[in-house]
Amino acid sequence: MDYSSIKLMSLMKTSMAWHAENQDVLAQNIANADTPGYKPKQLVKLDFERLALAEARRLEMRATSPSHQQGTHSAQEFRDEKQRKTYETTPVENAVALEEQMALVSKNKVEFDTVSNLYRKTAGLFRIALLGNR
Repeated sequence: MDYSSIKLMSLMKTSMAWHAENQDVLAQNIANADTPGYKPKQLVKLDFERLALAEARRLEMRATSPSHQQGTHSAQEFRDEKQRKTYETTPVENAVALEEQMALVSKNKVEFDTVSNLYRKTAGLFRIALLGNR
């Protein structure tokens, strides 16, 4: 089955591609940790939540039977965390902090694994819905 026509699957595929590209950028930063004058690069963060919410607004939920439950949606306030720069540049004017880059690599892996597992589970649900539990 071609999942590219399903917007949710397409969004997850885009998210996984972003995380793969981000891994390359982080690896390049780590590889250049001793290069004089090197400044670490970073990708513009993919706002998966904004993309998903934009698509969700296009769908209207309807109860077509009295036994259907009405969904509720409540917006929650989340505190904005300001990024603090606790690292300084090295004497050779290199701004790569290995501890920071390794933390970003770890975070990137966790986020990629989460999206890829969600993609796999969703594809499994589609297979069950279309083909039955074989």
